[in-house]
Order: sequence, then C-alpha cells, then structure tokens
Amino acid sequence: METPKKPAGEASRITTLQGLNILDTLPEERFDRLTRLAKRLFDVPIALVSLVDENRQWFKSCQGLDVSETSRDISFCGHAILGSDVFVIPDACEDERFRDNPLVVNEPHIRFYAGCPLTMSNGAKVGTLCIIDREPRQLDAEDLALLRDLASMVEQELTALQLATMDRLTQISNRHGFEALSSHALALCRRLDRPASLVFVDLDLFKQINDRWGHAEGDRALVSFAQILKSTFRDSDVLGRLGGDEFGVLVINAPVTEVDIALQRLQSTIADHNRQERRGYELAYSAGVVEFNAADHNDFSELMAAADARMYETKKEKRRGDKPDCSGSAAA
Repeated sequence: METPKKPAGEASRITTLQGLNILDTLPEERFDRLTRLAKRLFDVPIALVSLVDENRQWFKSCQGLDVSETSRDISFCGHAILGSDVFVIPDACEDERFRDNPLVVNEPHIRFYAGCPLTMSNGAKVGTLCIIDREPRQLDAEDLALLRDLASMVEQELTALQLATMDRLTQISNRHGFEALSSHALALCRRLDRPASLVFVDLDLFKQINDRWGHAEGDRALVSFAQILKSTFRDSDVLGRLGGDEFGVLVINAPVTEVDIALQRLQSTIADHNRQERRGYELAYSAGVVEFNAADHNDFSELMAAADARMYETKKEKRRGDKPDCSGSAAA
C-alpha cells in the first residue's frame, strides 16, 4: 500500500480547510443533494464529499457508507488532492498502490474510485467529490466532465461558507472566522502541549486617515496593512480582521521569542512601506502580545481579552509620550 504524500503548501491548505468551520458539523442538504445526484447519475453504491484533514478524511456528505471518517494514511482522496484533475482507479485490485489497502481488502471493498479535487479560491485543495464502486469500471470523457461539473457545484457551496468567514475588503478572515479557526488551533495546541501567542493589533490614527483623505484611502490603508501582516507571519499562523482597524494574529507552535522577532520584522516592513508609498500619512500601529497559558486562559475569548487589554496599554503609553509615536510598537 502506498501512503499518500503531503501536497506542497500543506500548512496553508489545512488552515484554509479549518477556516471553513465545517469539520465535524451536521449533514446539510446542500451537500447531500449533490452526493445523491452523483450516486444516481453514475449508478454507484457510494458517493462522498470528503474533506482531507491533517490526519483523517472526514465526510461532510456520505451516501452508502456507515462511517463518518477514515485515516488519511489509507485514503484514496489523500492521493486525489495531489493533482488538479479527476483521479481515477479503474480496478484497485490491479493497482500496486491500493491492492492491499484495508479499504480494498475489507469493507467497503473498493474496486473503482474516481475523485475530483475541491479547490478553493486560494488554490488549496481541501478534499474531493468522489464516487466508489465495488466492481471495476471505466469513465469516458463525458463521465469525467459530469463529475467535474458536480465537483464545481460542491466548490460553490464551500465558497459560500468561506465568504461567510472572510473579510471582503482585506481577503483575510473576519472576526467570526478568526475566532472559530483560532479556537480550533488553540485546542490543538493545548492537547499537544504546544506554545501559542495572540497578537492584537490596532492601527493608530486611522480615523484621521478617513477624515482627511477619504474612506477609499482608508480602505487602501487597511488592505496594505493586512497584506503586510500576511507577509510577516507564517502561513500556519491564524490571521484576521476583527473589525474596523483591529487585527489579530494567533501564532501557533512557536515560543514568544519568535513572536518578538516577527514583530520586529513587522515594524521594519511598515517603515519600508511608509518610505516607499509617501501618501501623505504613515501607517502606524499598536500591538499587544499575550502568551497562552492554560492556567490563566480557560478559552480563546479570555486570551483575546487579555491581548486586547495589553494593546490598549501600549496605545495609552504612546499617547502619554512614554513611547515614541513611530511606525509601530508592541508590548510583550
């Protein structure tokens, strides 16, 4: 048996999947109707919307199986997301990669598999729409086109979920998406005893930008700042616009010393941006950093409140003149 490899950009892919806030949710008719349709049109016993998580494949919609997930190591869908087109196994018993796979040797006795990757707007392949038969078979060009069309419909439903958790202006998570994804990531850090820190960031003097240069320029400043945050932190960190001129970053699996280094890099990047843009104003920010401690923070909301309070302490100090009003400052 061949274990599926991890695709390039796996950390970003997992972040995209978890950001949908769909894993381990109840069945939904908008997905079930598509798997029912696939099952009927292809006359197969099994049709799935399979989402490939870090160590498992989880079925958002499942027709013909009594399980909700299987290990990623034995999944066919783990192989399917490595490509960009339909992944077809006409006869698993004749394929060296799968002939001794537990899903072939035992229930559900897979012989035929076809899975079309589900691709999000950022290119991340989060899973598949797949059909399975217990007998060998082939798909012709028309069949393949039909499966792609059905997968595109699943992608549209996933995109609708993504839009509900994305900030349309900056194209990063909105507050709802950020809190949902951060809660999931923090629970994982707690379970695996990994470090995490929350950075709460607020743009300084943002109201003056809107008042003097207009809201379109204010939007431009927000988009620029969001892009700088994305370039400063890692793909595996959780980034979101919390509302107005407030942003949050959950840095996972890194000591607070690495967070300090990232914030120094952020300040340098902001300074470079201000020198290059020269739009009549400078981007400036205040940041508060709190390291997650299970004894002090029962859940993510408590960590958020602590980081928010730390950020406002920084902002007050700057207003009092205790700290220079430069292109950025952070409290650790």
